[in-house]
Amino acid sequence: MAFEKLCTLDDIWEGDMDSFDLGDTEILLVWPMGGEIKAYQGVCPHQDIPLSEGKFDGKTIMCKAHQWTFDANSGRGINPGDCKLAQYPVKVEEENVLVETSGITPLYAHS
Repeated sequence: MAFEKLCTLDDIWEGDMDSFDLGDTEILLVWPMGGEIKAYQGVCPHQDIPLSEGKFDGKTIMCKAHQWTFDANSGRGINPGDCKLAQYPVKVEEENVLVETSGITPLYAHS
């Protein structure tokens, strides 16, 4: 498979996050302050809760259910530290945000 258009740059702002569907895959798109656009699995690895319903302070993604937190630049767990989010490759061409999902599946952690 190849990169597919997820959205345009008008759909996401620096310091913001939003959820998009690409086929059957829910993607959480985040643009960390001072960083590059990242695409992660759209659900928390703890209990499959949509991460877009949580909080994003420009650096940290927090799930609404149990406050699991993740570094927006790497997808690595902060609390707890032994989990992470699956990350999808992203590229921006002109005003389009493209994401590659093939071969990448969401990660799940201990409960």
